[in-house]
Amino acid sequence: MLGRVNHIAIAVPDLAAATASYRDTLGAHVSQAQALPEHGVTVVFVELENTKVELLEPLGADSPITAFLAKNPAGGMHHICYEVEDIIAARDQLSAAGARVLGSGEPKIGAHGKPVLFLHPKDFFGTLIELEQV
Repeated sequence: MLGRVNHIAIAVPDLAAATASYRDTLGAHVSQAQALPEHGVTVVFVELENTKVELLEPLGADSPITAFLAKNPAGGMHHICYEVEDIIAARDQLSAAGARVLGSGEPKIGAHGKPVLFLHPKDFFGTLIELEQV
């Protein structure tokens, strides 16, 4: 079911500072910031040869990242995103196996313009998992 790692997401309290650190200190190519109101975040992607790192900060008071940063004020790893070929088939297979899909269970369009779903971290050893259809 799982394909390659699409990205690893890091929640940050200050996206501009995190972008500058990755760009200026680490010498990485970093995308322009992109607001994703449906997900309550603003993101940039650090482009690497074999994957991406997503830096995300809260967008609005109802952002799920706000609660994460309240517990982790300096930021930290938020989720890992795996690619799947058929997100509906993956959702159905995971649900049948007892995994909990967050939200309504219907895919939303993610930062790459493709359908995404999130799986409950308690079902995967404390790690929030995002699935992205490729």
